[in-house]
Amino acid sequence: MLAIPTELADVLVLEPRVISDDRGWFYESYNTMTFGEITGLSVRFVQDNHSRSIAGVLRGLHYQVGRPQGKLVRCTAGRIFDVAVDLRRSSPRFAHWTGVQLSAANARQLWIPVGFAHGFYVLDGPAEVQYKTTDFYDQSGERAIRWDDPTIGIDWPFVGTPTLSSRDAAAPLLAEAEIFA
Repeated sequence: MLAIPTELADVLVLEPRVISDDRGWFYESYNTMTFGEITGLSVRFVQDNHSRSIAGVLRGLHYQVGRPQGKLVRCTAGRIFDVAVDLRRSSPRFAHWTGVQLSAANARQLWIPVGFAHGFYVLDGPAEVQYKTTDFYDQSGERAIRWDDPTIGIDWPFVGTPTLSSRDAAAPLLAEAEIFA
C-alpha cells in the first residue's frame, strides 16, 4: 500500500496494491501494521459505517466535537468526490480543503484525521461509502458546516445544486460553527 500526500499535510490518500487476473482481483483494504508503517500513525478504529447514495447527493460537511473522529474512507460502489476541511484553528491550513475521487475502480482510501470536517458528492451512483472511525458516534457532538461556505471555497465537481438532507441544507457557515482549537 502507498501513502500519497495531499495539499493538507495530515490528510493522506492510501492506494492498495491490487492483484488482478482473468478471475477478478484481490486487495488488502486495511492492515493495522501496514497502516502504521506507511502513515507513521498508531490509531485504533472502533466503528465501521456504510452509506448508500444516489448520483447527485452531497453529504457533509460533517464532524464531531467532544468525541472527535479520525476517518478512513473508501468507496466500494460508484464514484465520489471526497473532501476534507481543516477545522483546527491553530493549524496554518485552517479552513483549507482537499478533495479526491474515490471509486470502486481505483480502490483508493482517504485518511481524514481528527480536527477535520468530511463530506462527499456522488459523481456516479448509486455509490456505497464505507469508513472506519477512531471514536464512536456521539449524537450530542454531531456538527456540520455548509457545503458551499465561501470562506472554504470548495470546488465541487458539479453545476447547480446537489441533493442535500435538511440537516446539511441548514448547516451553519464556518464563522458560526463550533470548531477545534
